[in-house]
Amino acid sequence: MKIGKNIIGLDQPVFIIAEAGVNHNGNIELAKKLVEEAKKCGADCVKFQTFKSERVVIQDAPKASYQLKTTDPNESQIEMLKKLELPIDSYKSLIQHSNNNDITFLSTPYNEEDVDFLDELGVPAFKLASICAAEPQFVNYVAKKGKPVILSTGMATLEEVREVVSAFTETGNKDLILLQCTTNYPSRIEDTNLRAMVTMRETLGAVIGYSDHTQDDTACIASVALGATVIEKHFTLDKNLSGPDQSSSYDPIEFKRLVGYIRKAEIALGSTSKEPCEIEKKNAIGMRRSLVAKVDIEQNTVITTDMVTLKRPATGIRPSEMDKIIGKKTKHFIVRDSLIKYDNLK
Repeated sequence: MKIGKNIIGLDQPVFIIAEAGVNHNGNIELAKKLVEEAKKCGADCVKFQTFKSERVVIQDAPKASYQLKTTDPNESQIEMLKKLELPIDSYKSLIQHSNNNDITFLSTPYNEEDVDFLDELGVPAFKLASICAAEPQFVNYVAKKGKPVILSTGMATLEEVREVVSAFTETGNKDLILLQCTTNYPSRIEDTNLRAMVTMRETLGAVIGYSDHTQDDTACIASVALGATVIEKHFTLDKNLSGPDQSSSYDPIEFKRLVGYIRKAEIALGSTSKEPCEIEKKNAIGMRRSLVAKVDIEQNTVITTDMVTLKRPATGIRPSEMDKIIGKKTKHFIVRDSLIKYDNLK
């Protein structure tokens, strides 16, 4: 499938999403700076969140435990969210700014109004939060837009994911990517469970990826090795800024490092073909061994195994051809410690 100018697939470069989320703190200029820095770090996509607080939580909804630690605990969740909304009239300029910086713009909708709004703006795909993995009707609504959807699966069981995949595909839309995710900010490396990502690919036939909330690069790199086609990581300009997600996000230095490691991991993975590379072919001459006379071997002598040893270089008869010379008679005298050649044999 294609998102913006990027093709998503196992034989394609990993699609790297800088999850700017709400780290703009409602400031459009800060949001634009996040776009610019994400591009400089090598991200393929910068992603925000589209919501109206009143449509997300009820008035007295408590904060999540991690939000209590990273924001004012006396402030309600809806009060916190109101400060993190992007003005509706800022989206066109933010999308244009992303286009000008040659980076794909995505945003996470939280209800049907958000989906319709983003669809009308012409976003190339939708990124859905982990809460949607337990909301088959909402996912079905998004799928009907006919665009690719990236769905995080934090907090979900395999059966919940199976149900939401069924709700998605019954629309005829096949462009779904499932991200393994641990819903905690930050999350512990021991809670990552990357093999569940592989399980979703093998049991559901899904395109897979990974949304990371840990605080180092290990899980992202391991996920690439396991076949992740998409990597998402929270992104901030400064971890010391106010907001619930800033401290668990990567700053530009960290994000650029991660992108570099992912690209190196892709290079290291190579292809499925088991063949020596060009430098190995050259090195093999000096490193591999040939059949060599272990003792002086007289003319007209039948060669036995105790007359032969293996030594470098690999310019003579290969060790795998030992059976072809055992039992043969020599035409000439063969000096000890010299290569045995077919020309020496009758």
